[in-house]
Amino acid sequence: MNRIEEKMTALKNEGRKAFITYTTAGLPDMETTKKIMFAQQEAGIDVMELGIPFSDPVADGPVIQAASYEAIQKGATLTKIFTLMKEVRKEGLTTPVVFMMYYNTVYHYGLEEFVEMCADCGVDGLIIPDLPYEEQKEINAVLAENEAAPILIQLVSPVSKQRIPMIVNNARGFVYCVSQMGVTGNGANFHKQIREYLLEVKKNSPVPVMMGFGIRTAGDVEPLEDIIDGAIVGSHFITLMKENNYDENVIKEYISSFKKEMNE
Repeated sequence: MNRIEEKMTALKNEGRKAFITYTTAGLPDMETTKKIMFAQQEAGIDVMELGIPFSDPVADGPVIQAASYEAIQKGATLTKIFTLMKEVRKEGLTTPVVFMMYYNTVYHYGLEEFVEMCADCGVDGLIIPDLPYEEQKEINAVLAENEAAPILIQLVSPVSKQRIPMIVNNARGFVYCVSQMGVTGNGANFHKQIREYLLEVKKNSPVPVMMGFGIRTAGDVEPLEDIIDGAIVGSHFITLMKENNYDENVIKEYISSFKKEMNE
């Protein structure tokens, strides 16, 4: 059982929902990224998604695309992000960390080398939005060879329909439910059949069901709190940090307030 699974089990036992945030590694710089990670831990974030900057982030909307571009312009690379992970773990970061990234980055680095580095640096999970379930055999084989390897988080969308039981069958950690069609950051314009879709995932999933894309406040997910096990916020969190000059107090306040409201 890795850090994500331990956290999800603890939350379930407490009857509480999970809050997950997304930040782009290297934005505005590596040193500030470290401070953001520790501020989130202090505020009680359950899991952190760390976005690995990529030149063509097809699943992401304008906010994360811009963040990714800016981080690349400032020199962010996967090698530097691995160094960052080593440093934060050494300095006492115990919160589960998930890399959100595109498969080309993994493939270019080399599957075996990538998985080994993740294990060495304390990366707990991977979300790879452009790697469909049917294409996961190769990476799963490599992950299975290393006990300390991260777990692969499954993504489902409102059009997954009959594929849902297959996708979530052996899911670990949590299932990431995309709440709307299109890219990230479109506001709470959830799919018109969101409830039916989430119920289908919940019925089939052996692990907690998280909902992401377009969420800004705890109020956005309130109508679906009887189904989901937690929420993921990305674009709004990046915008909030940027508008407040990456103020650690603003970060802590947002996380603690969201968690409190979602669990009231």
